[in-house]
Amino acid sequence: MADIFDVVADSTRRDILRILLERYNVSNESRGESRGELSVSDIVTRLGLSQPTVSKHLKVLREATLVVVREEGQHRFYHLNYAPLEQIEDWLIPFLSVDFDATPDLTTEEVEAGLRDEQRAFASAIGKAFADTSFQMSHAVKDATTKKWRKNP
Repeated sequence: MADIFDVVADSTRRDILRILLERYNVSNESRGESRGELSVSDIVTRLGLSQPTVSKHLKVLREATLVVVREEGQHRFYHLNYAPLEQIEDWLIPFLSVDFDATPDLTTEEVEAGLRDEQRAFASAIGKAFADTSFQMSHAVKDATTKKWRKNP
């Protein structure tokens, strides 16, 4: 599980996933045959990055099985693979359903007394990655839902 969080921790890779999600939603609404695919050059254009940079990030996403590639001659077409994203969702759901207000309040000193320096640094890094990933995923879902509802009155 840690590997997938490392992969989605990068903002460029999250942008690529968001673009592929948008393409998937558009292709589903139009019932086209594109299967939510985008070519590498389309992704390069949308992100405004160099082709080698996008290809590097697509390779990481492909190795993490977050995207699938279809080759057609010299062209590569990418689309989302939702299975790994469902693993993230399954991991996040227990945290989203916890009533954090019901937990006892601890002072900063009490919390810090229970953690050594290495543990605090590790917990801080995990917390930041979790918050960033949660924020990005919630906005991707919100954007997808908003677009869906706008087009289907």
